Formats: sequence, C-alpha cells, structure tokens
Amino acid sequence: MTPKRRRALSALCAVGLALSAPATASAHGLVGKQDLPIPRWLFAWAAAVVLVASFVGLAVLWATPRLQEVAERRRLDVPRVLEVLSGTVGVAFFAYCIYAGFAGTQAATANLLPTVIFVFFWVVVPFAGVVFGDVFRAVNPWLAIGKATGWLVKRTGAAGADGAEPLAYPTWLGRWPAAIGILIFAWVELVYADRDDPSQLATMALAYTAVQLIGMSLYGVAQWSTRGDAFGVYFGLFARISPLHWRDRALFTRPLLGGAPRLTPVPGTVALLCIMIGTTSFDGFSQGKTWSSIVPHLQDFFGSLGFNAEHALEWAGTVGIVVMCCFIGLLYRLGVMGMHTVGRRLSTRALSGAFVHTLIPIAFAYVLAHYFSLVAYNGQSILPLLSDPLGNGKDYFGWSDVTINYTWISATGIWYVQVGALVLGHVAGLALAHDRALALFERARDATRSQYWMLAVMVAFTSLGLWLLSAAAQQ
Repeated sequence: MTPKRRRALSALCAVGLALSAPATASAHGLVGKQDLPIPRWLFAWAAAVVLVASFVGLAVLWATPRLQEVAERRRLDVPRVLEVLSGTVGVAFFAYCIYAGFAGTQAATANLLPTVIFVFFWVVVPFAGVVFGDVFRAVNPWLAIGKATGWLVKRTGAAGADGAEPLAYPTWLGRWPAAIGILIFAWVELVYADRDDPSQLATMALAYTAVQLIGMSLYGVAQWSTRGDAFGVYFGLFARISPLHWRDRALFTRPLLGGAPRLTPVPGTVALLCIMIGTTSFDGFSQGKTWSSIVPHLQDFFGSLGFNAEHALEWAGTVGIVVMCCFIGLLYRLGVMGMHTVGRRLSTRALSGAFVHTLIPIAFAYVLAHYFSLVAYNGQSILPLLSDPLGNGKDYFGWSDVTINYTWISATGIWYVQVGALVLGHVAGLALAHDRALALFERARDATRSQYWMLAVMVAFTSLGLWLLSAAAQQ
C-alpha cells in the first residue's frame, strides 16, 4: 500500500472513530434513564475492537468461499389453498386499515392505521422477515390482487389473444422504482407534516396501490413484484439473510446470510441499500442537537423563498434526508474504491455491485437499533387498537384497557440490544464482504488486503450508528 493510500485509510478510520466521541444516551422512542457500567464512548471503542478482531479472525480461519453457492434443503410443502388464503387475509386486512383511516377518528393515537403502518408494517415485518423468511410476500395485498387479476384475465380471456403478454421490463430501470418508493415513504415518515393524519395515510396507500397495479399490468406480476414494488423488494432484501427461504410453495432452509450473495446487482440496487441505511440514519440525526442547530437556518432559507413555515421545515428535512443518503453512499464508495489497492481488474462500478449485498445486514442492524424501543413500547398499543380500530369507543376483543408496560425492559437493556445489533450487523457485513473477496480475487492474501478499506467503512458505520443512538439525549 502506498503512503498516500495508507494516510487516506488512517484518516477514514479516524473519521469513523471520531463519530463515536459525543455518545451520551438514547435512541428512537427510548424513554427512561440508562445506568451503564462503563461510559458510552467506551462502547464505540469496544465495538471497533470487536470488528477488527472479527476481521483478523476471518482472515485466519475463513480461507475459502462458503456462502457464494449454498445448498438449500426442502423442509415442507405449502398447499395452494394456503397461498390463496394468506393473500386473501392480506387484502382484507389492507382494506380494513384503509377503511379505518377514512371512517375512524382522525386522532393518530386512537386510529389503527398509523400504528399499523409506522410500527408493524415498517418495523415488525423486517424483524419477522429476518427470522422467518419473506413472510410478507405471502400476505402482500398488491401481489395478491395482481395474481388474482391475472388469473381472472386468463380464465375469462378478457385481454384477447394478443393482449395478455406483458412488456419487457427495462434493464436500466432495475430496482430504481423500489429505491424511489422507499425514499418517498421515509420522507413521509420523517419529514411530512401530516404524517399522522389517518385519512392522508389512507389516501397515499390507495395511490401506492394504483401505481402497483399499473406496474404489474405493464410488466407482469412476477417481474414488477421483484423490482418495482418498493415494500416487497425492501422486505425481501432483509429476508435474504434469514435461514428460511420460501419459494415455489415450499419452505427451504439454508445457512444464515446464505441468501444475500445471490442478490443480483441490477441498476438501483446500491442506491436502494444506501437509502435504507441513510433514511434510518437521518431519523436518529434529526433528534440530536446538531440537526436542531442546523434546521432553523435551512428553514429560514426556504422561508425567504416564499414557503410558509410548515413547508419550509419540510424542505429543510428533505435536504437533510438526501444529504444523509448521499453521505452513506460516499462511505460505501470509499470502501469499494479502496479495493483497487490490490489491482484494477474490476471497475469501481463492478465492485460496487459485487459487494452491495454486504449492506443488507447493516441496514437491518440500523433498523433494529433505531426502532427496537418503538416496537418494545409503542408496539403494545396494537391490542387496544385492534379492539377499537376506529377509535369510536368499541371494545370487540376486550383489550381496550390494555396499557403500555414500560417496565418489561429497561432503557439500559434496550441500549445493550441496540449496541449488540449494530456490532453483530457489521460483523455479518464483514463476513459477507470477506467471502465475496475470496471468490473474486485469486489469492486469499489479496482478498484480505482488499478489505482493509471495507473494515474502515464498517467501523465508520458502527461509530455513526452509536452516535446517532445517542443524539436524542443531547436535546
């Protein structure tokens, strides 16, 4: 390695470690006081040490690729009737949530729809996907509607002899529709002023449904659901690191992380993963003192352009979320460019696509770390909401008196879960990167050397995550 590259690598490591310095406390939705046995800044150093030790262990003990081609074992078959039933349940529940959004009370905490969308749909489903595989695909209402429509068209011959074949999906389009869809949803969650308005959420859900039906009608149900359905693609990415794999109406088992290397790096894939990490990062950043000191200036700037205070604040948040996504993309690109230290046989673009699957466990680690407290506490409100979904005083299941138990896990316990998630997620990313490097480079020594910069990026991501978890307490 040349002195210039060595200095650059040292600087990147220093940036990552420096991000951990201000660490002081809580995370998204976290309440209560943390009583930790060691200062929080030591957690960042300990996490960095764990990553470096894991890197050394991988270099010594993992000498050949193990995850590039994994064997799957068929465990059980799923009858077609169960597939139809689960799709029907998904459509029915989606329709009822939309009804609740329009017909129920417009108080966000008393209406079923906001909690279902922002807690269970956005957070719990990824958790379930990592444990049980892509369970969302079974109940995906848009996929179920598309399949049912296609079946009816074929049965009735309504499309005619020449109208049944879908258009060829453009190669350049790739996963860009999914990337844009996730960015828009994250913007609604984090920036949009009326994000808690049930009727607004219901309207947007119907608009998304229309987009999905148009996409499936143009390019076919199977192709669009794996490329253009933002949520189907999003949840499917997390399910790739699960040891369970559902396909062809059967359940297969595979090694943990074994599905990630099979991700095809079509256009938009890198952007999608960077958006997944970047939007979650902005969620934590927006709760801290740093953003609180920046946002008034941005709001004043957009206010001077003629926007009212509310819209100026939305524009400020838009700038923040885009900049954070670009920052995450820059960190990843630095790690990829560093691989050229062992040769330029592959272009930066090719390496970026080859290693993009290593970001999946990191994206999940950020989701788990930032939203675990939200699920741990606010997730308990689903019972009274299911019992009174419209917020009109009904109590269908007798759960209206259920209250949130804030004592089942302490704030300190949640902190440990968050730190553990970040460390394990980045160790998994290192393992995936090392395994791919062994497959791409001829010598194991070159594969290890190529990952020095990726290690620095992982340390930076971990330090950033710990700092973001601490940002809210600095308010």
